[in-house]
Parts: sequence; structure tokens; C-alpha cells
Amino acid sequence: MDGDSDLDGMHPEAREALQRRERFMPDSMRDAGARRIRLLESVASRWQNWNPPAVGGVTDGTIPGPDGRIPVRAYRPDTEGPYPTVVFYHGGGFVIGSLDSHDLLCRHLARESGCVVLSVDYRLAPEHPFPAAVEDAYAALEWAADNTATLRGTGDLAVVGDSAGGALAAIVALIAAETDGPELDYQYLLYPGVGLEEDQDSVREHAGIVLSEDDLQWFRECYYDSPVDERNPYADPAKAGDRSGVAPATVLTAGFDPLRDGGRLYADQLEADGVPTRYVEYEDVMHGFATMLGTPELERAHDAVADVAADLREALAH
Repeated sequence: MDGDSDLDGMHPEAREALQRRERFMPDSMRDAGARRIRLLESVASRWQNWNPPAVGGVTDGTIPGPDGRIPVRAYRPDTEGPYPTVVFYHGGGFVIGSLDSHDLLCRHLARESGCVVLSVDYRLAPEHPFPAAVEDAYAALEWAADNTATLRGTGDLAVVGDSAGGALAAIVALIAAETDGPELDYQYLLYPGVGLEEDQDSVREHAGIVLSEDDLQWFRECYYDSPVDERNPYADPAKAGDRSGVAPATVLTAGFDPLRDGGRLYADQLEADGVPTRYVEYEDVMHGFATMLGTPELERAHDAVADVAADLREALAH
């Protein structure tokens, strides 16, 4: 962070969470490297998840993918099925993140939405650059649509993701619409990594809060083998020429997030293309806040989960 003046208006719990993060995480993701960041994240996940909320059941497994098996984790609500199905994609800039890093979020989503949540451990860059994550994400969506009996599903289907996972949720919704793929009922994008431009106000104002400009550039360098890839709509759906026909959406952003304006742009694009879209901004928190459901715990994170769950219940109540 560049100084306390940058945080005027931030929720006090969010300020405290940022201070804890600064003591734990390295100043530069580039200097630390993917391997060290993943190790630190693994340690943090064990600490945050020490007392997870109960759900009806949690099952780890694998599903077929385009380049081997894809690890997944299914969370079943503590109610009688069948359930609507949510395919969930974790964040982490396509470089970090795991089933464990978003375990609490998926548990809360299953509990509060009444949906079975299938969390997808897609391949990560730089070992597996674009389009590996997209291929795995779409393969998981197809598998979920084809295996409703295994998931005890109703056939109603939504995608949810945060940050890079929010981008993946938007991308698979676009692919499904363009290729006559699985019929999606809803997409919920939590501060998605879409439509990002360096000259956006949110980048100028908030780079350095959780994500620095160098962090954002490092993620791009890890994920893309070529600048051409960055203009691919299946890398960033904000680059698509037409998004009409994709599933109805909610786009949620955070006020103190360099990705905020990209998310707002994508919500505007969806609406302009005739897609029923709701946009909501949590003005007093930062990027990644919705995962802070354990230690540290943010009230706003629980508010966001309640918002996602309410939208899913309404959209999938067929």
C-alpha cells in the first residue's frame, strides 16, 4: 500500500485484513515466484480453514479433461436433493489459487444457496499458459451438465467465480452461448479479471492495494505466451464482439480494487448486448474480500456470499 490516505473510506475490518496480509505476503509476487506464493497460500489456507462450517457432504475426485484428469471438489448442502448445480472457479491470476484457497467460500455458498457446488482445480500458468485454464473450465462445465445424476442435480446450472475465476465463469458462459453448449441459467462474477486497462481510474487509484501494477503485469506474463492471446475473447470476454445470448449475470466489484472498472465495463457491455445484468459494487472493501470468511473474517464477505446465494436461489428456482 502506498499510504493510509489511499484507504480513506475503507471498512475498518478490511484495513485490519490488509495489515495482516502485509505481514504475511511478500512485497513482490514476481520476486517471490509462483512456487513460493503457492506455498504461502497453502499455509494461509490451513490457518483460515481451521474450523470450517459443516455442509451435507464434501467429495474430492477428478473428472476427464482435455489434458488429463481435472481435480474437483463437490460440496452438497445439508438438505434433501436434488439440487441446482453451481460450477465454481477460484481466483489467483491464473497462477495461484486452489481448491483449498476457496474452500470456505464454496462451503458457505453450498449452505446458503442450497446448490451443490463443484469447485474446479484448473491448470495454472506459467506451467500451463492460456488456453489451458479455459479448456479445463469448459470441460468441467460440460461434465457438470452431463452428470446431473452423479451430482444429484436438478439440471439447473450456474457458474460462479472470483477474480481470474470470475473471468473463467464469464468465458465459459460466452463459449456455451456461441457453440450451443450447456444451457446455463446464470453467471455470477465476483470482481472478475476482465476488461482491465492500465489507464483505468481504478488501476491508477488502487494499484498497490492487494495487487500492484507489477503483480498484474506478472500475472499476464505468466498466463499469455503471446500478445495476440490477450486480444482473444476467450481470454478476456470484454474483447468479444457480441455477448448477446449469454446467461443472465450479476457482476460484483470492490471499490478499492484495480480491477473494479474492468468489471463495471463488462457489466455495461452485457447490458448493451441485451443480457439481463445486475451490477453491484461493495465500495468499502478491496480485491479478494469475498474469500475472507475465516481468519481474518470480514462482515462484507458474508454480505457478498448472501448476495450470491440469493441471486442463485432466484435464478435457479425452476
